[in-house]
Amino acid sequence: MYNPPKYRKNESQFIHDFIQEYPFATTVLQGSRLLATHVPVLIEGPAQKFRLYAHISNNNPMWEYLRDDKEMLLIFKGPDAYISSSWYAAPDIPTWDYSAVHVNARIRLQSQGELQRSLEKLIAHFEKEQENPLDIDKIPQDVWTENFKEITGFWLEPTEMVGIAKLHQGFPKSDILNITEQLNKHPSCPMNEIGALIKKQYGV
Repeated sequence: MYNPPKYRKNESQFIHDFIQEYPFATTVLQGSRLLATHVPVLIEGPAQKFRLYAHISNNNPMWEYLRDDKEMLLIFKGPDAYISSSWYAAPDIPTWDYSAVHVNARIRLQSQGELQRSLEKLIAHFEKEQENPLDIDKIPQDVWTENFKEITGFWLEPTEMVGIAKLHQGFPKSDILNITEQLNKHPSCPMNEIGALIKKQYGV
């Protein structure tokens, strides 16, 4: 992706933390044409050396091209927002603030045992914040077995990773304060989130 130096966030810790914060990814694979789908992708291992894992439906057009060593592009996206130049002290052009991580990775298909453990970890990860978390031990084995017939799990070994956080770097603090104030007036979650990220970037 286009990644100007002042917005570049290629540090392994940033990428690792970002994927954990925004795990719902767009995955892109070359088939008879470019194919894309949207799935949760979890991370296993520390920032210095990790792999990813996910699964897709066997009815997904991407499935027939899913094989060992094939390359997949994963796009993880954070909040974004339009920034009006009317919020600046001096005339300028408007822009868009956003953050994202792109990961190129090699696929390795999972065994049935690996798939089950991955699904258990996936459910546990997202259930832990629920008021009454699902107890996966209560899912009947025949339900697991029936679902296994419909999905394929895979590991993703990263080969290249890049990150970007375009958050108005280089602007005066007065503009930053006004930008975040304007963003916080909007009720939509992405705009509030990008305002918080810009504040964090500047420590204001």
